[in-house]
Amino acid sequence: MAFSSDELNFLVYRYLQESGFQHSAYTFGIESHISQSNINGALVPPAALISIIQKGLHYTEAEICVGEDGSEQRLTESLSLIDAVMPEIVASRQSQNQQKQSVVKNDAQETNGEEGTATVTPAVTSTETMELDSSIEIPAEKSTILKGHESEVFICAWNPTTDLLASGSGDSTARIWDMADSSGAPSQLILRHCIQKGGTEVPSNKDVTSLDWNCDGTLLATGSYDGYARIWMTDGRISSTLGQHKGPIFALKWNKRGNYILSAGVDKTTIIWDAASGQCNQQFAFHTAPALDVDWQSNSSFASCSTDQCIHVCRLGVDRPVKSFQGHTNEVNAIKWDPQGNLLASCSDDMTLKIWSMKQDTCVHDLQAHNKEIYTIKWSPTGPGTANPNMNLILASASFDSTVRLWDVERGACIHTLTKHTEPVYSVAFSPDGKFLASGSFDKCVHIWSTQSGQLVHSYKGTGGIFEVCWNSRGDKVGASASDGSVFVLDLRKL
Repeated sequence: MAFSSDELNFLVYRYLQESGFQHSAYTFGIESHISQSNINGALVPPAALISIIQKGLHYTEAEICVGEDGSEQRLTESLSLIDAVMPEIVASRQSQNQQKQSVVKNDAQETNGEEGTATVTPAVTSTETMELDSSIEIPAEKSTILKGHESEVFICAWNPTTDLLASGSGDSTARIWDMADSSGAPSQLILRHCIQKGGTEVPSNKDVTSLDWNCDGTLLATGSYDGYARIWMTDGRISSTLGQHKGPIFALKWNKRGNYILSAGVDKTTIIWDAASGQCNQQFAFHTAPALDVDWQSNSSFASCSTDQCIHVCRLGVDRPVKSFQGHTNEVNAIKWDPQGNLLASCSDDMTLKIWSMKQDTCVHDLQAHNKEIYTIKWSPTGPGTANPNMNLILASASFDSTVRLWDVERGACIHTLTKHTEPVYSVAFSPDGKFLASGSFDKCVHIWSTQSGQLVHSYKGTGGIFEVCWNSRGDKVGASASDGSVFVLDLRKL
């Protein structure tokens, strides 16, 4: 087999993307000059590196199983990936298997040609022990699979006023799916992300990393690895292109009023854009490493976090942070203000979740319970100042340790640990009434939990690792996007 270093680098780059290591993928892509290769990423199927490694592993196992005379003896224990690349271990396993073959032959000869019968007891695998109660499985007829994307779909979001679902993918497109009419096949609008090259528009061939609807659902903003943010109308036409970042955009958000868009980029800066003109209002260059996430506190102030382990709170018109928080010991992946804008939650690769207040410099709570990186966090739409004021405020955290935790922030206590996932959890989302939480994992499952009891109430297994889950405004549909290019919608009515 012959392959070039460009091909191998591309497969590693794609693997890092599909596994959620967006920042590592970007750095690796720059150092290995991926953009200068002539590989068309849209033609490479998802999980290509894993697939070819698995085939190599199966080939090595086949070599061990086949004896010198061509006879075959089944392996009693599969090879690990590390074992498969160590010649002495492969040779040892081959020798052991051949010895077993000779024993089997001798036993067969001693039966004098009589046919023997064997009782086979099925092995109980770890996945079987995790099987779910069939009564909570969402039936196939309650799911709608949306096909069209040609690469992994990193993000999806419902329009706040209608049943339009937006999705963003590694195929350099965003799509708007109309889910309002359940009788026919959903229509889709393709939002192609193009750049100017030689006086003409050509596809950027860069991932769409982020998207967000404005408050009244009339405009969709997208952020891309090509360094541009774009504003689209609901009919698929582009309204404006926002160009000021020097490199990929990792996050972007509309403010509640809908007059500003906030973005965070690998160029270490955050930008407030005027949505009407598409112009940069102010660029904030306070981080010393890529900015990973942003969240509005009010219509003119926001927080940002970075791989530099710092969190800054900034305000439009002020040329320095109004507050800075330090305490994390690894990159800060996500930040979220509570519904009233009083408390700021942050999560990090240091495996901690921290709660901050503008009234003090040190964290209010340092919540340590996860045993791997925490990828994202979400506040419940409950408590004072929300549509559900009589319910307690809850914070959800999703981790690479395959668990989701629900926290009572006032007490700084974990009230539920949700443990049915078997792979890293990349996304969590509360239903509009705060009674349910959806979670999406790379085990391909979307689970829906009761926030009161912590019990799993509904579950659906898709065809790819889940990057994002989201609820529509009525709380009767859940959208999800996956690593195999699929997007699907679960209809929870009458379940």
